[in-house]
Amino acid sequence: MTTGAPARVPFLDLLPSYEELAAELDAAARRVLGSGWYVLGPEVEAFERAFADHAGTRHCVGVGSGLDALHLALLALGVGPGDEVLVPSNTYIATWLAVSRAGAVPVPVEPDPVTGNIDPARLEAARTPRTRAVLPVHLYGLPADMAAIGAFAARHGLPVLEDAAQAHGAALHDRRAGALGTAAAWSFYPTKNLGAIGDGGAVTTDDDDLAERLRSLRNYGSRRKYVNDERGFNSRLDELQAALLAVKLAHLDAWNARRATIAGRYLAGLTGVRLPVVPAGAVHAWHVFAVHTPARDDLAGHLARRGVGTLMHYPTPPHLSGAYRDMGLRPGDLPVAERLARETLSLPMGPQLGDADVDRVLEAVAAWDGADG
Repeated sequence: MTTGAPARVPFLDLLPSYEELAAELDAAARRVLGSGWYVLGPEVEAFERAFADHAGTRHCVGVGSGLDALHLALLALGVGPGDEVLVPSNTYIATWLAVSRAGAVPVPVEPDPVTGNIDPARLEAARTPRTRAVLPVHLYGLPADMAAIGAFAARHGLPVLEDAAQAHGAALHDRRAGALGTAAAWSFYPTKNLGAIGDGGAVTTDDDDLAERLRSLRNYGSRRKYVNDERGFNSRLDELQAALLAVKLAHLDAWNARRATIAGRYLAGLTGVRLPVVPAGAVHAWHVFAVHTPARDDLAGHLARRGVGTLMHYPTPPHLSGAYRDMGLRPGDLPVAERLARETLSLPMGPQLGDADVDRVLEAVAAWDGADG
């Protein structure tokens, strides 16, 4: 029986990941600082090659953030004002914001209630003559059903842009996320499986022309200095972040294996909640370990009192946010996404989470009786 103050298990602590690689990260930072070259130089080129190899694509184009990766990829695919893009109703709002920034309209498609990913069976009903692209999200690190999505897109001549912001190292039938569609947008936000020490993003693709357009768009619409072919943006992955990401990339597969071990313990030991389901052929990156219960708030409070941190991914679906009030959607219009928003709770997950911490999470959930108090 546990006595005294409960042990603290934070939802996520980024410091241990730095401490594990401190010597390598510090050396990389000193190399960049001492080089005198800080934007679009050899560090970015080296990381782009390494990350493209990891994803299994010909190209990687580093940009300033995950949102920029989505936005610039949509522009490079020709999406613009008057167009529609099919997006999940159940996702972080950045997926929708990128479509809006391109001048297009996000058209929400409800998820498969089991996986939480966009339901391919609902795509046809959402398509209109203005549909220009499909933007599936590999939610929490679980690849979407890309075979069915790709088949739909091929029937209608639509590009597929993967939102792979949470899926570093995920795979589907031996092909990694990032190589499953026309292109893929990545975030290197510090909390990601492959996280920078600040913001960063990238787009991977096998399309040579698309990659070249992205390199122009990220750099003021310029391929040669002071020659601006189009109205571009300033969205460049900087040399320092690229060098640090390259260090972490070498450890990504091992860190993901540790995440999978933790997820295995959760799947085997948790009761009283609905657990994640991994379809056959899918390799989950376990960016987030999300459980589901109608008593989500009670469970979160119970765990907080026992020193276990949690997070809600995501308590407000995009269509009910103030940002998309003008779409006129009301509670009840997208019931699957709304139910998931009410019932989803994410447990501590990360490669530096210790075995004793996992034990404490399991014990705390086991002590929950399904009601507050």
